[in-house]
Amino acid sequence: MVSVKPLIIDGQTFIATSVSLPKTTLLTISNDKGYIMCGALDVALLNRLLSNRQILAGRAIGVKTIEQLMEAPLESVTLAAEKLGIHAGMIGKEALLKMV
Repeated sequence: MVSVKPLIIDGQTFIATSVSLPKTTLLTISNDKGYIMCGALDVALLNRLLSNRQILAGRAIGVKTIEQLMEAPLESVTLAAEKLGIHAGMIGKEALLKMV
């Protein structure tokens, strides 16, 4: 099952996407500038192979719901995200608000 819903954080609109897969669920919260995602995101790959795209992204591990993704500390972030002041340990919701 796939769920795509608007999500309002401090007056800013994001899109919350949840994709149910066998034995796991992919979770993302995004806007037109960047996103945060569950542990399935490969930040190292984005930094190494796609760095020219300047992708704004962060990864939280151990989350099972969109709500947990918003409240979890990010385990890693892309180089482009770091340039915006987003860093590992920052709560997902705070990182998203730096992407507006």
